[in-house]
Amino acid sequence: MLWAIAGAVVFVSAGRPEWAAACAVLAMVAATDLAMVIRHIRQGPHYQPGKDIPPYEPDRGRNEAFGIRKNTGGRHGTRP
Repeated sequence: MLWAIAGAVVFVSAGRPEWAAACAVLAMVAATDLAMVIRHIRQGPHYQPGKDIPPYEPDRGRNEAFGIRKNTGGRHGTRP
């Protein structure tokens, strides 16, 4: 975002308004993205995207169908 703002300033001073506008738009998109990321971080780990999207369901053993074994009490990260 800082590079986009600096680019807009440099291009305005260099007499290139088209490139300055492009850098300004890029800075606005980056600022909007940053605001959304900060908002989602502040909502915490239980963020749900909207009321029409249900919360995540528990696993209930469905990973076994894909060949992923559950932790059987051994150390985490050990190989079979």
